[in-house]
Amino acid sequence: MAVKVLVVDDSSFFRRRVSEIINADPRLEVIGDAVNGKEAVEKARTLKPDVITMDIEMPVMDGITAVREIMKSNPTPILMFSSLTHEGARATLDALDAGALDFLPKKFEDIARNKDEAISLLQKRVAELARKRVFMRAPVRPSSPVAPSPAERPLTSSRTAVSSGSAATTTLSRPAPAQVLPAARFKATGKQYQLMAIGTSTGGPVALQKILTQLPGSFPYPIVLVQHMPATFTAAFAARLNNLCKIGVKEAEDGDILRPGTAYLAPGGKQMMLEGRPGNVRLRIIDGGDRMNYKPCVDVTFGSAAKVYHDKVLSMILTGMGADGRDGARMLKSAGATVWAQDEESCVVYGMPQAVAKAGISTEDLPLDRIAERILIEVGLA
Repeated sequence: MAVKVLVVDDSSFFRRRVSEIINADPRLEVIGDAVNGKEAVEKARTLKPDVITMDIEMPVMDGITAVREIMKSNPTPILMFSSLTHEGARATLDALDAGALDFLPKKFEDIARNKDEAISLLQKRVAELARKRVFMRAPVRPSSPVAPSPAERPLTSSRTAVSSGSAATTTLSRPAPAQVLPAARFKATGKQYQLMAIGTSTGGPVALQKILTQLPGSFPYPIVLVQHMPATFTAAFAARLNNLCKIGVKEAEDGDILRPGTAYLAPGGKQMMLEGRPGNVRLRIIDGGDRMNYKPCVDVTFGSAAKVYHDKVLSMILTGMGADGRDGARMLKSAGATVWAQDEESCVVYGMPQAVAKAGISTEDLPLDRIAERILIEVGLA
């Protein structure tokens, strides 16, 4: 059965263009369209699509408000279309907070080297997001309740954490069973670390926010973050995380010296590498490279981390499409470092973590809700 798609945009030209691309894939079928957010909310309820594509700026009701309303009444995977501007980046991040799972630029030429590649990418994104609908509406599984973890309790810090909604909590929340048993406590491995590294793609902004906002300002190691994201988005995303987190978060710059308690986000369109020796490590930000599929690329950053820090890296691969990070994670594991992967149910797209898990590289597969708890126990802060 074809994936049913609702296309939402106030531009008749764009609705037609997106519908033609989607209908060209035999796996997909556009079952309706809407010209504003209010109509989108109504049609989401009556048509029950598997996936919704949503514009942000629309009359009557904007896309962000529509996402929030749809996630309350009829949780559905939503793909946002955004302009590649600073304001577009902020609005897109707001939409992800409201419950959208992914985004693409409205100008398809900004996301691909040619027309055919852009068409294929849109079709693949829609097909992948459709798989998430099963988990968004899955029945309660009382056999594996999770109690509030130590990481979810307030942590003392000189900076104030700001709570924020997320797609993960919106789409994956389940009614609590009558009796909630405490979740099994993780055990630290006893390994010593000097760096934490995280790689992610589709669904990553929400996942990173959920994890990083639970880390204390006294986190003892520097953190490098690789999120597949356009160049105009990474500065806005880093600023948002910095406002929400107790740790410091910044878009990485060439020559940055790694400091404990600070996370460095790889800039979009570039590659981030580490050089030096532990205690005096600098970041090199270099051209993305025409032959590289991902800019930034997790493999590049993880590979350089393995050369500098060897076995002293705590790394993890989070939600994302494709297999970026597998080769870099393999290099880390060969050096004796620790590699974890996000589990399937809590991923927006179980591609990158699956590639690491299937290759036997990750030692633990973790639900998003407990990754921060696992980190704090592993590094001796819980």
